[in-house]
Amino acid sequence: MSAQFQTPLGGTNHLTAAQVARYHANGYLSPVPALGPELARETLARVEAHEAQHGEFPSKGLKSHLYLTWMDRVVRHPAILDAVESIVGPDILCWSSRFFIKDPGDGGFVSWHQDVTYWGLDVSENILTAWIALSPATRANGVMKVSPGTHRKVVPHREGAASNMLLRGQEVAVDVDEAGAVYMELAAGEMSLHHGLIFHGSDNNASNERRVGVAVRYMPTRVKPLDGLPRDSVMLVRGTDRYGHFDLEPSPACDLDPAAVELHRRATATYAQINRQAVAKHDAMVAAQR
Repeated sequence: MSAQFQTPLGGTNHLTAAQVARYHANGYLSPVPALGPELARETLARVEAHEAQHGEFPSKGLKSHLYLTWMDRVVRHPAILDAVESIVGPDILCWSSRFFIKDPGDGGFVSWHQDVTYWGLDVSENILTAWIALSPATRANGVMKVSPGTHRKVVPHREGAASNMLLRGQEVAVDVDEAGAVYMELAAGEMSLHHGLIFHGSDNNASNERRVGVAVRYMPTRVKPLDGLPRDSVMLVRGTDRYGHFDLEPSPACDLDPAAVELHRRATATYAQINRQAVAKHDAMVAAQR
């Protein structure tokens, strides 16, 4: 029997007031219970079976929850949504998801960067990522690191080859306190939560173990896209959307359903357009702060 909807803590995973306060003060919270070890193992097996049959996920599985039922269940998992609700409220959109996979010796790393400035969304809003470990995430295998308290404003970025796991190779164009970095180590089935503006990155996998995680981006339904960008689509995963700022995406009827695959193609093409156009808006936001 699948463990897909088991929740920890006696059926609820809402955060305490103290945990929420720490998140708002520091820009992150880790570790937090999520899928649990059994469902993490089950999902990892599905990831690797998909890779064995179809090869590497396109764009590392960007929005794979649109065409894989087992990823749809992950982004909708009650334990994850309980914790997210504690921070963003009861009406929740899943903006995107993506696998972050590091094989031993593959050299994959992520430079210090902020997320939301490249997403075409209102950066004043509380947009967060749940980074879910499907295998243990350790300092040796390239766990994510954050710079606490750096989530309060947009900073300039450089683009190029700074990071080989990000679409634009971006990195913050300011000094980062490496000595103060927090490495968010996770057991399989746990997650970290981080604000979309916190400086974060990760080092390469120097271990003999594969590191597999999935980052799911959540936001309250009131979040607005930036003006002038292509209309985006999102998935309503809890509550009600009373705003209509985005097209709502359906869950897939079955794995690799042709209609879902076509929806995914359109959604990821729109994502690429928004990402390119958001760069100019990011530069304007930075200039307005000076």
